[in-house]
Amino acid sequence: MARIRDAALLLAPPVAALVLALAVTAGVLALAGADPLATLRGALVYGLQPSTLLAVVNKAIPYYLAGIAAAVGFHLRLFNIGIDGQYRLAAFAAAVIGSAVSLPPLLHIALIVAVAVVVGWGWAAIAGLLYVRRGVNVVISTIMLNAIATGLIAYLLSPLRFAQQAAGSNNVTTAPIPESGWIPAIATSAGDLNGPIVLAVAIGIAYWLVLNRTTIGFEVRAMGLSERAATVAGIRAPRLALLTMAASGAIAGLVGLPQLLGASHRYGLDFPAGLGFTGLSVAILGRNHPAGVAIAAFVWAFLERSAQVLDLAGISREVVTILQAAIVLSIVVAYELVRRARTRRERRFVAQAVEGGAA
Repeated sequence: MARIRDAALLLAPPVAALVLALAVTAGVLALAGADPLATLRGALVYGLQPSTLLAVVNKAIPYYLAGIAAAVGFHLRLFNIGIDGQYRLAAFAAAVIGSAVSLPPLLHIALIVAVAVVVGWGWAAIAGLLYVRRGVNVVISTIMLNAIATGLIAYLLSPLRFAQQAAGSNNVTTAPIPESGWIPAIATSAGDLNGPIVLAVAIGIAYWLVLNRTTIGFEVRAMGLSERAATVAGIRAPRLALLTMAASGAIAGLVGLPQLLGASHRYGLDFPAGLGFTGLSVAILGRNHPAGVAIAAFVWAFLERSAQVLDLAGISREVVTILQAAIVLSIVVAYELVRRARTRRERRFVAQAVEGGAA
């Protein structure tokens, strides 16, 4: 019976969140004058087509990298809101340097990746140092660093500095990266799979290994569970916080590479923004586990891609945004309720054990 209860507590949060999110979405669709069942069925049928699934996977790659970057900080209860600025600044620097050199393919790609990692690492380390040395809240410092990164890119992305403007176009971009710096796509029967998926898989595996098979990973998990107990055990919180923020920024620096090396091959005014905030939601949905984050990134991208069916049915695409928000809120509430239920059960077990020992 105990195992059945544990399994029920494990499955209850995602199931409850899904049911609640679908109920909210059905209510919104009904208020919009649409048939909820027919609309959701149409979105599901469209989303399960091979070409659509391939597009969903391509869309989910940067979401996954952003989710892992957020998850690294979450383990230490550090909310890296600055992922957006970190990856955009890293992508810009990588585009500038990548377009300025000519190297053999593997070396060229490695250089671009290294630049993105170093820039993301350095930008996040500023927030880590402010937190460790001056006690500045990470949320506040990373939000401000986002604004600084946006202004810095706007200043440098100019035809007078590191950019160029094509004739007859309002878009300003860096010079194109030579083909030796591209990550080639993987051909499939449904279309081209974005080559940087290999990078995302490698990051996910490395994240799991470091977290579960290294000393520093154990220290991060211990500090996240109980800062007081970890400190008593000799784990240095300031050092760990600085390393964690820097690692989160290093991974965040890779978020823009699927677009830079797999699609556009240059940084411009139209470069995707806002991926960092999506990563925060994806990390919450995936419970900071690499497999869970992968599933959450896929679901998030699936919902966005399936929203095209809503346009055809004359329904606002914002319904998908409502569904995404409902899923995040539902999963947070569901896990909190389960945590409280598990805590009450443990207290009863301890009380019964104490009474039995006294008897």
